[in-house]
Amino acid sequence: MIIDENLLLENGAVYRNYSAKEIIYLSGDTAHYYFQIVEGIVELNNYHEDGKEFTQNILSDGQSFGESLLFSDKKYPTNAIARTDCKILKLRKSDFLKMLVENKNLIVTLFKHLSDRLFNKYIMLFSNSSLDPVSKIKSLLDYHKEGSMSRKKYSFKVPFTRQQIANLTGMWVETVIRTIKKWSRKTLSK
Repeated sequence: MIIDENLLLENGAVYRNYSAKEIIYLSGDTAHYYFQIVEGIVELNNYHEDGKEFTQNILSDGQSFGESLLFSDKKYPTNAIARTDCKILKLRKSDFLKMLVENKNLIVTLFKHLSDRLFNKYIMLFSNSSLDPVSKIKSLLDYHKEGSMSRKKYSFKVPFTRQQIANLTGMWVETVIRTIKKWSRKTLSK
């Protein structure tokens, strides 16, 4: 958890259940809440003019979203969609900011979290500018593997479908499938 659940509840947060595929907020909506996932998977995405989906991030238990916009008057640049049934803690912007003032140690925790997320964006932006599909997929998986709790060799379970990998890297799903097959054959032959 980014912020302790009990502290959020003490400061006015409420649990909200979302069904799979339910919209939490849309691009262009005003940021009014801090969101922290208790259970479930949330996807942050956008759609190009041609209707192609681009996934900005996929978040799960203990992660938060939308918090960076609570420090400005900007609108959400992405959609937030529940990909599974979700239980999410919501805290009003005013209560969130008051909680930070009263618990200054949370500011460092929040800055570290936002810094890690920004680092991920830099890595993925650079990786996605590559023409090499293996580099794009490897960068995505390495980042998520690094953030996983397990450090045992071969213990990282890829948390994405091929479609999600395509959406996160800006590639077509067919390209992802071909690339992974080719990559695995090459790796197994070594």
